[in-house]
Formats: sequence, C-alpha cells, structure tokens
Amino acid sequence: MEKEQYQQLEQNITPTPPYLKNAGKAFLVGGLICTIGQAVSLFYIVFFNFTEATAGNPTVATMVFFAMILTGLGLYKRIGQFAGAGSAVPVTGFGNAVISSAIEHKSEGLVLGVGGNLFKLAGSVVLFGVVSAFFVALIKYILVTLGVVSW
Repeated sequence: MEKEQYQQLEQNITPTPPYLKNAGKAFLVGGLICTIGQAVSLFYIVFFNFTEATAGNPTVATMVFFAMILTGLGLYKRIGQFAGAGSAVPVTGFGNAVISSAIEHKSEGLVLGVGGNLFKLAGSVVLFGVVSAFFVALIKYILVTLGVVSW
C-alpha cells in the first residue's frame, strides 16, 4: 500500500514537461543548424567549384569543426540545454560528443586524458559505420550476382 501511495504522491508532485515547447525549440535549433550546413555547402559549391554531390564531405567536416569550436568555448552546452535533441541529432552533436569527452579528461594529461578519451565515442561510431557499409555492400554484391537486382 505504501508503494502505491508514494507513486500517487510522486505523480501529483511531478510537473508535466512542456512537450510542445521542447519539440518546437528542438525543431527550430535543428533547422537552424541544417540551414547553416546548407549555407556551408553552397559556399563550397560557389567558391571551390564542388558539385552538389562532392560538397557533402567537406560540409560535414566543417560543421563538425564548428561544433567542436563551440564546445571548446562552452557555447554548445548552452545550445544543447536550450534545444535538447535539436542540437544532438545533427552531425554537430557528434562533434560535440567527441570533444566533450576529451575536455572532460584533460586533467589526466594530453596523451592518456585527451588522446585516450577523444575517440571514446568516435571510435565506436566509425567502426559501426565501416562494418555496416561492408555488410550492405556484401548483400548488394550477392543480390547483383544472383541477378535479383540490376546495377
């Protein structure tokens, strides 16, 4: 009986999160990040003669770099507190996560602290990407070889 009373009391006291407001902030900040990414992509297309297809890689690298700079300055944390998933879902969230783990362990030294923790998240993401790409390519090769799919 006590457990049920406690849960009822907790439910009465806990404020309801502003879901719509949080979703709106995430949408706006995520959209702003993507708009900046589109501007960076257009910059590469106009000034460096990239095509739309080839501008993607330098655009992603630039956006991750921007996020890392903002994280180092302590600004990305504020953006994340305001926007929530709106700042975590785009590729800039990846840059923030990589640098955050390195900054967190800088007191342990450059090699063991920063270097050892810099790739804590990035290593697993890159490994998953490479392994996934390998298996998708293998499945595609098998399907093309069997004539199920044409290339």
